[in-house]
Amino acid sequence: MADTKEHQQQRDEYFNDDTIKPPNDRVDPEVAKYASASRVVISPEENKRLKRLIDKRVLSIMIFTYFLQALDKGTLSFASIMGIREDTGLVNQQYSWLTTCIYLAVLTVEYPTNWIIQRVPIAKYLSINIILWGSILALHACAKNFTGLIVLRTLLGAFEACCQPIFIVLSSMWYRREEQAQTVAYWYMMNGGQQIVGGLLAYAFSNISKSAAIHSWQALFIAYGSASVLWGIFVLVYMPDSPMRAKCFSELDKTLMVERVRDNQTGIQNKTFRKEQVVEAFCDPQTWCLALIQLLTTLPTSGLGAFANIIIKGFNFSLLQTQLLAMVLGAYIIIVLLGSAWLVKKTGQNTIIMFLSVLPSIIGSIILMTVRNTSRSRSIGLLIAYYVCLSFWACATIGLALVSRNIAGQTKKTCVVAINFVSWAVGNSIGPQVFLAWDAPRYFIAFAVHMGCYVLLLMTLVFLRWWYKRENSRKEKKIQEGMATVDTELKHSFEDLTDRENVNFRYVY
Repeated sequence: MADTKEHQQQRDEYFNDDTIKPPNDRVDPEVAKYASASRVVISPEENKRLKRLIDKRVLSIMIFTYFLQALDKGTLSFASIMGIREDTGLVNQQYSWLTTCIYLAVLTVEYPTNWIIQRVPIAKYLSINIILWGSILALHACAKNFTGLIVLRTLLGAFEACCQPIFIVLSSMWYRREEQAQTVAYWYMMNGGQQIVGGLLAYAFSNISKSAAIHSWQALFIAYGSASVLWGIFVLVYMPDSPMRAKCFSELDKTLMVERVRDNQTGIQNKTFRKEQVVEAFCDPQTWCLALIQLLTTLPTSGLGAFANIIIKGFNFSLLQTQLLAMVLGAYIIIVLLGSAWLVKKTGQNTIIMFLSVLPSIIGSIILMTVRNTSRSRSIGLLIAYYVCLSFWACATIGLALVSRNIAGQTKKTCVVAINFVSWAVGNSIGPQVFLAWDAPRYFIAFAVHMGCYVLLLMTLVFLRWWYKRENSRKEKKIQEGMATVDTELKHSFEDLTDRENVNFRYVY
């Protein structure tokens, strides 16, 4: 979009002649076009206006896209009590494999898709994948047996693999560090949103007569798949690829949107591959701590999600009660994620909030493992304990935000995000497998495995907090001893430097 005379006059209020920079191979050419040579002060009022514009075009897309993806993944859980297992002849662990195969597909395509994300228009890539996974989801209605379902589920996982990595990149690209924990929480809480809306829709679809041309679970897949395809087309048209390419914004606003994330010191984009950043990513302890957080949170999450309705029904509730109680579970997840994001913003503490969120999950698991369901009051108590088990989800959300906030260097970020979501996929693959058919309805083995995950998660958080404090102190000492200088104007913020290379970068923990 060409500058108008009015836009140029407005830009002059913010920028002087020193905005022209010499060539720098560390700064992406598109970013260099809009970034000033040094820090630009943006008023709080102007910043709020810019954030509203970004929320409308970017956050709204992320929230509803993740809602659709969560709804699409949760469809199988609702279909499990609507007759899909009987109609397709699923036996033994075959139902569990229908969830596991999705994450095995993610495991296979994760690095290639992250490599592509760094190099192509990100919104266009997202929209194409939404259209493809919507088409695959609708085709689930045609499946007649386990073989057909497992092929479709594997393809679904391959196309859905780009979603979360893209959102991590978008959060870093458009939002300030202090905004990112809430930004991630807003889209991640759609896991709870799908439980609420999914429960209502599943109940509506379950009223389809058994003598109808298609069964209720088939109608469910067709409806959700078609909605995803239509949404993918909308995203293709509506969502900008980056602040620099956003034709929906004026040149002035694009410049200010670039400048507002200068303080992040994590850059916006850079398409140059740097092998030294790959080495650093694999040698950085925080990479493996963040990856371990994803593994240890998704392993319990995937099983509790895939078997949610089966577990609740196992507490001797009816089909209708199970669907309604699953909606309450969704509301609880939203409260946990929004509450933890609010606490992070209020206190500035990340690892402590994560640590505390795990403790109720341990208590809930102990109750589920030790208390037998012998009366109606105990059924209700066990249900509450099951809800409490989901408190650790705050860890997953804040952990993803730490990837966005604490990893700098575009090649390094690509590697760390890929490693994180490989761990995420491994956890999700294993999760349903620990719910053994012969161990129903209490699933003692599954909850024992979850207990082990929680304990290891707490140990990881303690180490990660210590590591971040140590690294921040090391950088401070360098400056105090005169080995490095403070970059008060943040002149190097858009250079493709890693968090360890940039002595002015500080970790949040």
